Amino acid sequence: MHDIWRQQHYWDALVQFERIKDKDFQALYQLGVMYFDGLGTKEDHKKGVEYMMNIAASESPKAKHLKFAALFNLGKAYFEGYGVKQSDEEAERLWIAAADDGNPEASVRAQSALGMFFSRPETKNLEKAFYWHSEACGNGSLESQGALGVMYLYGFGIKKNIQSAMECLKEASERGNIYAQSQLAVCYYKQKLYTKAAELAKSVAQNEDVAAIGRATDCQPRYIAKGIALAAFYYARCLQLGLGIQSDEEEAKKYFSKACQMDPDVAADLQFDIIFSIV
Repeated sequence: MHDIWRQQHYWDALVQFERIKDKDFQALYQLGVMYFDGLGTKEDHKKGVEYMMNIAASESPKAKHLKFAALFNLGKAYFEGYGVKQSDEEAERLWIAAADDGNPEASVRAQSALGMFFSRPETKNLEKAFYWHSEACGNGSLESQGALGVMYLYGFGIKKNIQSAMECLKEASERGNIYAQSQLAVCYYKQKLYTKAAELAKSVAQNEDVAAIGRATDCQPRYIAKGIALAAFYYARCLQLGLGIQSDEEEAKKYFSKACQMDPDVAADLQFDIIFSIV
């Protein structure tokens, strides 16, 4: 019933926004988002792109406060190939425009997206990734704060610094970053603080609704799933070996299985770590 009410609410809003979109840029922007995400209507990525382009190209002072957000959405459309031909180059160009050299009044989501963009194998430049995650973190991005913790932890794009890593991971964890929480649990495990590792890993591993967590934290669902998988695996290992918690083989199997369900690649890599006695 709630979903029906929500869809009706979106539909009513869609009708109102369509009536005033030619004279109200905020309505035009909201329509673009609704067509991108299928809120109150069927997804229409081409129409979403069209509306965002109209805002980005407008010289009207009334569109100025929406331009950075529109540029971010256009970059995302090109990155994912939604409504346009996929293009990493165009996505990068649009996100750089939206990020505006780290301007806190610009799109912080674009700054964080650039950090992720330059961390992927196809477009890897870890120094740029560190720069953009630093800018986004300074402007409040929870996702980038967790990413910085990982970069400091392993020396990606910056000199390895365990103290800075722990500070970033702890702060991001307190703010609800699931991936940061799982990495922090791994740190405790490797420091042989098994009770803390088991408690934190169990807490993270019990999460289920990846999409809801993503909406609440504005973190990427795939990293939330990776975080849950990582935590589930380390909690299972604690249960298996009786580290920081009473040994329980049956419960361990349950959490090993959950790690595989959440992210098979993460689970497979960690299984190799067990084989080679790394974990």
